[in-house]
Formats: sequence, C-alpha cells, structure tokens
Amino acid sequence: MNLQDQLQWISDSATFLSPELILLFGIIALLISGLILKKEGTIIFHLLAFLSIGASALVVVIDWPENPVRLFNGMIRFDDFSSYLKILIDLGGLLTIVLTRNRIQKKKAEYFLLLVTVILGAHWLVMSMNFVMVLLSLEMISLSSYVLAGFGFDKKGAEGSLKYFLFGSVATAVMIFGMSLLYGMSGTLDFSTNKFVSALLEQKSPLVLIGGLMTLSGFLFKIVAAPLHVWAADVYESAPTPVVAFLSVVPKLAGFGVLIKFTLAINLFGQSTYNWPTIIGTISMLSLTIGNFSALWQNNPKRMMAYSSIAQSGFLLIGLTSLSISGVHAMLFYMAIYLIMNFLTFLIIQQFELDHNTLSIPSLAGLGRKFPFQSTAMGVGLISLVGFPITAGFTAKFFLFSSLWEAFSQAGKPILIVLFVFGLVNMVVSLYYYLKMPYYLFLKEPPSEKTFLVNTPLWENLLSAFLVVLLLVLFFQPDLLMGWINRINFVL
Repeated sequence: MNLQDQLQWISDSATFLSPELILLFGIIALLISGLILKKEGTIIFHLLAFLSIGASALVVVIDWPENPVRLFNGMIRFDDFSSYLKILIDLGGLLTIVLTRNRIQKKKAEYFLLLVTVILGAHWLVMSMNFVMVLLSLEMISLSSYVLAGFGFDKKGAEGSLKYFLFGSVATAVMIFGMSLLYGMSGTLDFSTNKFVSALLEQKSPLVLIGGLMTLSGFLFKIVAAPLHVWAADVYESAPTPVVAFLSVVPKLAGFGVLIKFTLAINLFGQSTYNWPTIIGTISMLSLTIGNFSALWQNNPKRMMAYSSIAQSGFLLIGLTSLSISGVHAMLFYMAIYLIMNFLTFLIIQQFELDHNTLSIPSLAGLGRKFPFQSTAMGVGLISLVGFPITAGFTAKFFLFSSLWEAFSQAGKPILIVLFVFGLVNMVVSLYYYLKMPYYLFLKEPPSEKTFLVNTPLWENLLSAFLVVLLLVLFFQPDLLMGWINRINFVL
C-alpha cells in the first residue's frame, strides 16, 4: 500500500469518528483557553466542556450505525453496541459537569480538560478490537483519572491519588504481560479474529489460562471488581464528590464494554478448554461478598458508595457469566440505570456535604424532616441500588437474574444456579447499608444545637427530580429503553 492509499484509508476511517474529533477539539480549546484566561472560576471552561461532550453525544445519535464497520485495519469497530455505550459515557460526563458546583476551586481548565480526556479514552476503549488500542485507551483513561483523584488538593487527596496510581500501574503491567502471552501464542493482537480463536484452540498450554487471567486483571481494576478493588475506598473518600461520581460510572462503563468482548474472545466462542463462565461467576461472587459486607461497617457516605460500586460490579458480572445475548442486553440496561441512580445519590450527598457539612452518615440525623425533597430523592436512589420495586433498579436486577436463569435452563451449569442464589442473598445484605442513610435522615433526632443552611440551587433540585422520575418511569415502562437495547446486534 503506497502513501496515497494509506492516507485515503485513514481519511475514510476518520469520517466515522466525528464524536471523537469533537472531543479532541474540545480538549484543544480547553488547553488554549486555560493558557489565555488566568482568572479562576470562569464560566468559559464549563461551557467548553459541556458543549464538546453534548455535541459528541448528539452526533453519536445522529450518526447511529446500521451495520458494523471495522476501522483502521480492524483496530476499532464502529457499531451500535459501542455507540450506545458512548451515549451513556457522554451523559455521565454532562452530569459530572453539572455536579461541579463550588467543588473545584483551583485549576478548573485542567480539571475539565482531564474530564473530557477520560471521556475520549472511554470512546476509544468501547470501540477497541485490538490489544494495542485497548492499552492506549485504558492509559488515556487511567492517567487522567489519577490526576483527577487528587483534585481535592489536600494531603488525603494526594494519598488517595498515589494509591490509585500505584495499583493502576501494577494492574497495567500485569495486563500487558498477559496480552504479550496471548499475542505470542496467537500471532495476532486483534482478539476478534478467527486467527486469534483458531490459534488458541490449538494451544494445550496452561499459558492460555495464565495470559487470559493476567489480561483480565487490568479490566477488573477499571471496573472496580475484586480482587483489584483495594484502591477504591481511599480514592472515593478523598476525591471531590463530582470526581467520585464520575469515576464510579464512566471508567466502569468503558471497562465493561471491552470486558464483554474480551471474555467472549478468550472463551473461544464456547470451545475453550477452560471454564471461563465459572471464572467470571467466581469473580462476581467475590465482588458481591467483599463489596456488600465491607459496606456494612462504613460511616462515611462516599466510602460506603465505594464498596457499593464493588458490589454493583459483581451484579453486572452476573450478566456476563451467562455469556448470552440476553445477558449482554440485561447488562446494557443495568448500566443505564446504574448511571442514573448513582449520580442521583452522589448529587444529594454533595448537597448535604456542601450545605450542611455532613461528612458522616450519623451527621445526616434529622435532615429528612427539614429537607424532605432532597432526602426522599436520596432514598429513591438508594432503594433503586438495592433493587426494590417501584424503581428501575428492580427491573435491571430482574433482567440480570432472568438471563442467568435462562442460561442455567439451557446449559445446566452448577455455577449459574449458585450465582443466582448468591446474588439474591447479597441483595438482602445490601438492604441494611443502603437503608442506613434513610434511617438517619428520617428516624433519628438531630442534635439540639445543630443549625441548618439552605443553599441548594433550584436547578439541582430540578435535576434530582428528573432523575427520580426517570427511575420510576423506567420501572413501569422498561421497554422505553429495553426496546432500543434489543435492537442492538452485538457480535464479536
């Protein structure tokens, strides 16, 4: 291929990447404006970040793909699966910008630049079909996330950011070594090709299992699943609340997007010698156990939500364990609901943190009577995380367990029914700590000397009301979202 053909090939591929180009221009605009505008707190940075992410999401919807298209010699793929995840990722970015109220006082241009960079990396990751592209995308997300975690600009934030960096570096190193093993045995970096599957089918070496597990570790770190979860609690507690809300959703969605494809590939379309559904199911049960039981003892709301994030990854892995199209669709529905209920919960946590200086769960005592609207909204978010009717969290878990039961009925694998029972038991366990905050809000008496402030902007209350309505509507009408998801033709 001559130079002219190569340039034409790149040009043809770039026509499918309008959302990513918009985000790239947004990053450049933020970089330039940050150098020119020295005044802290300018609204320009908010607008540039919001407009670039919003425009990206709009273009994704307008250019919705009808058929999958492989770009850049198969390194990435433009399809409806990745486009759906891009929309969720962009919505997470937009909600984070909205949450950034009086929380980031320094280096705002850098803050929004890093935010948009993570979203751009997440876009690349959900489209990746090649180990090199996966690694580059993960590092774009990770390096920006390490810096964002320290934006509290205090000792605790620096410590959390450093732990995040150290654990992330080790996870990445292990993942690279695993990828090198798989590449050495398959002769290709494209894990979606027949060559990759055929080559590994011929291998009888346990290095296939070792390489797969080592590669899997990098994805487990990104989705905050056990045993690569140990950094989460310190980062969630020390980072600014908008950053925590962002990191709890956006990297997780992107990580699951590529994890689904990698798991199907390493399972060799059901022909693998090794029982990957059992491995994924075991990781799911481990994440559920560590997340839920560790959360029981927490008194810091954000630290509790860190362990909640680990447990929610365990629930999402239930859909992956079945390795079926219904399981993938259930995961996609759960991801959307998780985004809504997690941001709703963090929005109210931030309101109480800023307006009433509530830095622990016991300090929420009595706020439910003084501020019933915010407290009720938080209650809806938390009971949705449990999976209670009449919230969409119940519907999302119902779809996950239904796909698991369907897979058990067809395959009869013991791990599936064990995980089914295990997941239901953990829902009961999660009930205790998720309802701890509503208990203090509505049933505990506030200290007599406590004073209450009212500084919450009207638009934040409107946003929380909108998120509550979404959770209720998607319980009664899940087909509004599931009907769209069922049309996603996921193939590796």
